[in-house]
Amino acid sequence: MFYGEIKNCDIANGQGVRVTLFVSGCTNHCEGCFQPQTWDFGYGEPFTRETEDKIISMLEPGYINGLTLLGGEPMEPENQRALLPFVRRVKETYPQKTVWCFSGFTLDELLRDGSHPRCEVTDGLLSYIDVLVDGKFILAQKDISLRFRGSRNQRLIDLPATLKTGKIHLWDGI
Repeated sequence: MFYGEIKNCDIANGQGVRVTLFVSGCTNHCEGCFQPQTWDFGYGEPFTRETEDKIISMLEPGYINGLTLLGGEPMEPENQRALLPFVRRVKETYPQKTVWCFSGFTLDELLRDGSHPRCEVTDGLLSYIDVLVDGKFILAQKDISLRFRGSRNQRLIDLPATLKTGKIHLWDGI
C-alpha cells in the first residue's frame, strides 16, 4: 500500500484532534473529488513499518482523540489488507482512541458478498472502526455546512452499535 499524506493535529476529519492517514488508490473516481491524485494506487510513499511507527508515536499525546483513514479509498481490498494489522496495532496500543474511516463505498457494499470492496479481511477491519463515513461524494449533493462529510448522501455510522444490532445507527456526535 502507498499513502499520499499523514496529517497530525487534524480537526477537520473526525471528532476532536486526530492523526489522519490519506491512503492511495481508489476506483470510485467521484466527480469533484478533492484529491484525485490519490486515485493512483502507486501515488505517494510506501506504507512501511517505519510509517506505522511514526503514526503510533503521533497518536501518543493525550490530546489526540484518534486515527482517521481517508483516501484515496481505505476500503479498496488491497488497502484493507495492509490496514487491518496496522489498525489492530493502533487499537491494541491505544484502546481509548477512536478510529474513523471515510469510504466511498456504502456499508451495505462492504458487507455484501461478491461486491468489489468485500474481501477476506473486511469484517476484521470493520470491527476496529468506530465511525464509518460512507457513500461516494456526489457533487450535485455537495453541502459545505455538513459536519465531517461533503455531500448529503453520506452517513456518519456508529459502526460498533450497527454491527451489534444489524441496524444502522447514525453517529450522534456526543
